[in-house]
Amino acid sequence: MIVWLNGPFGGGKTQTAHELHRRLPGSAVCDPEHIGFGLHRAMPAGLRGDFQDLAAWRQGVVEVLDLVAQRHPGPLLVPMTVTDPRYFTETVGRLREHGHDVRHFALLAERATVLRRLSGRGLWPGLKRESFAVARLDDCLSALRAPEFAEHVHTDDLPVARVAERVAASAGLRLLPDRDGPLRRRVRHAMVGVRHIRFD
Repeated sequence: MIVWLNGPFGGGKTQTAHELHRRLPGSAVCDPEHIGFGLHRAMPAGLRGDFQDLAAWRQGVVEVLDLVAQRHPGPLLVPMTVTDPRYFTETVGRLREHGHDVRHFALLAERATVLRRLSGRGLWPGLKRESFAVARLDDCLSALRAPEFAEHVHTDDLPVARVAERVAASAGLRLLPDRDGPLRRRVRHAMVGVRHIRFD
């Protein structure tokens, strides 16, 4: 099974993927952003746009996830924002055509909730480093509310652990119990956030 976690930038995709991974033995996190970062690094900075516009990214995502899904015995957890219906068809749609059981979830929240989450990301609180995410937020939320991006999970009032449990229940996956206390949970979430800070 491939569990694709869609949603706005700052919507909780990565935290939810790692929470599922922690409580789902045998699972693996496969982040398509890294394919995009690799393509960007192969290009002069002035030519870098949205890597999703590159056919190489869309083809690469399908090839990598198809390969891993064939060889890895456990569920794959894929945190990736895709809001263009054409690109959605070329990634999620093609994986389904290849015979993979792709469960897609759009993690949604109100604009103010996402902005608050974005401002708290990284080592330096604030929205200065999140200009790309903020600029695309409204279009992203609007697009993902469309029926083709269901299943929708509204996360405003849900902590990460509950979002993961709701996704797992819908996908028919059985999670280990959540035994973390509040302090350990905050530290773990902070570590996941720091590991995913972009410096380029």
